[in-house]
Amino acid sequence: MNLIFLGPPGAGKGTMAKRLSVSMNLSHISTGDLFRAAIAAETDLGKTVKGILDSGKLVPDSITIEIVRQRLDSGNLESGFILDGFPRTVEQADALSHISDIDRVLNFRLTEYEIVRRLSGRRLCSKCGAGYHIEFMPPARDGICDRCGGELYKREDDGEESITTRLGVYTEQTEPLIDYYRQRGILIDIDASPEPDTVYANLLAALN
Repeated sequence: MNLIFLGPPGAGKGTMAKRLSVSMNLSHISTGDLFRAAIAAETDLGKTVKGILDSGKLVPDSITIEIVRQRLDSGNLESGFILDGFPRTVEQADALSHISDIDRVLNFRLTEYEIVRRLSGRRLCSKCGAGYHIEFMPPARDGICDRCGGELYKREDDGEESITTRLGVYTEQTEPLIDYYRQRGILIDIDASPEPDTVYANLLAALN
């Protein structure tokens, strides 16, 4: 089974993709992971991606498509895959249609209020990288990591202004994919607002 996970930042699609990939033996393919792997391997594409990201620019469609194509052509996908973070635009979706068949597209839906609530409350440990949330998973001591005692900090892109900007980019570029795949009859909406176990149960039910 070949799947695409769509959804705004904070919808939890990455978490759901990891759980489903384990339970169904699917390859979890994240463009962020592919970029990091290409950079670490110092391939020609990796060097190009590093230069683009270091300059603060977005990786163009042509390079993103090529990196995904290489991964899908590399094999080890007998049980299928989950694409997480790709496609992001209709142009990428058109290119993907010439690379691989897609069985279902899962669209994780969440209100803007809930997205801001989730992302703005995230905190990370400056020493060990452990993650917390001031509302849903707070540390025992405010601002201090339970594991190592390191100081917790808030990522710059988790500020409300930055979140609003990211949502604007998502709405402009990625939401048209919802209509794109709905018209093809393979899109399934998933309510991402309940607690994770409920979302996962609903995801399994939708696929079955």
